[in-house]
Amino acid sequence: MSTMQDLKSEIRNCGRCPLADSRNRAVPGEGDLSARLFLVGQAPGVDEDEEGRVFVGRSGKILGELLDGPGLSREEIYLTNLIKCFLPGYRRPKRGEIDACSKYLDREIEIVAPEFLIPLGYYPARYILHKYGINVPEDKSEIFNRLWYSRGQKIFPLGHPAILVYDKEARDEMVENYDKLRVLSSNCKWYEVCPMRRFNERGVLDDRWIETYCKGDWESCQRYQMEENGDPHPDYILPDGSLSERLRGHS
Repeated sequence: MSTMQDLKSEIRNCGRCPLADSRNRAVPGEGDLSARLFLVGQAPGVDEDEEGRVFVGRSGKILGELLDGPGLSREEIYLTNLIKCFLPGYRRPKRGEIDACSKYLDREIEIVAPEFLIPLGYYPARYILHKYGINVPEDKSEIFNRLWYSRGQKIFPLGHPAILVYDKEARDEMVENYDKLRVLSSNCKWYEVCPMRRFNERGVLDDRWIETYCKGDWESCQRYQMEENGDPHPDYILPDGSLSERLRGHS
């Protein structure tokens, strides 16, 4: 706890870039320091700049509504921003600002050590994907609503809640996308008895399968869907529905 408190104090007193001259308050993250889900917005808004707290303005209210769907509360996740100071006119962050401020985000991630990083919006997603060695697709639509796994970290980018401030017609799609947080909040209920777990423990199945399906997006797992529907399936069918001859030899 003292490490995070020291970091918050450093953020509040930061003068690394010119944003320190125009802000009211720098805004550190807050939430559960052992959170499974770690959400990263772009920057504080006007209300956050006034109060010194993350996601308390219009976007924060919308985020709360989006979290209601998967049954999550602020208390069980960690919330922060890529940039800790208000960006005048809600402009895009500059490269130098990201370079200066991302060091704080890196340290927050190190302290919380979440299973899932959930960047909200393009700039947080781009930074976090680059951080873990992932080439960012040129088509921005290919970045979001999918699970990425690299260097032992799971990343699930989502659209920023602020989208709904300007485009209310996007709500249904946004609600559906955020519902995936319900899935990411726990491991697959079949994991303990799943042959994938046994194969992984024997060293014949790569960790990536476990992390991206059994402990990740298990709702998209073909094995899970067949199990739920009562459909017979062999032990050597992989989560993506393909058959593995290697696993077949170890069944």
